[in-house]
Amino acid sequence: MLQQVSWVAMIGWSEAGAGGEAGQNRNRAMAGSGRDRGRSNEAFAGTGSSPYFAAPSRMPSAPKTKTRTPVIDEASTWRAVGASWRQLFGDFRKLGVSFEWHDFKASAPVDWARSFHPESVELCLNLAGVGEVGAAGHVERFAAGTAGFYRQGTVPLVATRFPGDEAHQFITVEFSPAFLARHLGDGVVDLDPLIRRAVDGSDGASGVSAVVPLNSRQREFIGSLRQPPVLASAQTLWYSAKAIELIGEFFFRPTSPGELFCHRQQRVARDRVEAVRSILRRNLSETPALERIAREVGCSPFYLSRTFSKETGQTIPQYLRQLRLDKAAELLRTGRFNVTEVALEVGYNSLSHFSQAFHQAFGCCPGLYPTATATQRAAGAEG
Repeated sequence: MLQQVSWVAMIGWSEAGAGGEAGQNRNRAMAGSGRDRGRSNEAFAGTGSSPYFAAPSRMPSAPKTKTRTPVIDEASTWRAVGASWRQLFGDFRKLGVSFEWHDFKASAPVDWARSFHPESVELCLNLAGVGEVGAAGHVERFAAGTAGFYRQGTVPLVATRFPGDEAHQFITVEFSPAFLARHLGDGVVDLDPLIRRAVDGSDGASGVSAVVPLNSRQREFIGSLRQPPVLASAQTLWYSAKAIELIGEFFFRPTSPGELFCHRQQRVARDRVEAVRSILRRNLSETPALERIAREVGCSPFYLSRTFSKETGQTIPQYLRQLRLDKAAELLRTGRFNVTEVALEVGYNSLSHFSQAFHQAFGCCPGLYPTATATQRAAGAEG
């Protein structure tokens, strides 16, 4: 833009100050003899508010060129500080969304903002390490186990990753305004104001959201982003769905007090259920008593049992049984363990009880499971 203004300024000076009558003659020739054509040229004369465009002659202004958005090479940016960076999926410029994994140790402060794409909204799922992002005097601190988002607008954000003994490990998901608009549109309510401004383009200001702690469910979600549980041919569909899920998870804010209270209660219930699931998964062979689990998640055993059943449609014992049998099937498929070893590994002390439960779930006895076909398993389970 500066080059454009300077170029036009030089032309205006040469015509007005040095060209004199010759410049006016050239303008008359350009205007042509027809009145309409003369009017058309007047529309292109330098009549803008800038003094550079105030030349008395009717020189046409320089053709307007579209400002090109700077291209950010994130791989080079992170490689310059010795960081391990890997794009998990996407392309910000082509698809409007990009999932990226970062893993590095910082011996000195790192300019994190160098990796932010202009006109982007970036969600940071921060597993480890500490960083800060600031805009217009407002700064948010990303501690380990937190998440938040920020928008790179007309004024660049200021962001730093701090040195420390702990490695920095985080996933960023970058969204273009076009991608957000395509999936949100004008009729969506309760969007965070920062996201709304990015979607409708009403304000180009940069900004940063409040940082929130990650719960156990969100941590497991982040783990799946690094290792998608689907075939490579299905990952485009899978990651696209996850991008929309993250929008729904982080970019909305309830507006009414009643809705805010209900949303908070639902979130607390979901967090407790996910905490129970995590405890059970970690302790398949020696499951703690319900009272101990309830203490860990911060509520009474009765309330926890009722909440878990309401959220999942299963009792805690039913869910634990499902976890154990799914894990047993996974171990048997490897072919490295016999039935007795698998039964003990998943918490069954009685081989007969294990075999009976396994047959009910998978339609065949555990000893035959590795060689049984999917059709045989389904037929046996239905029978």
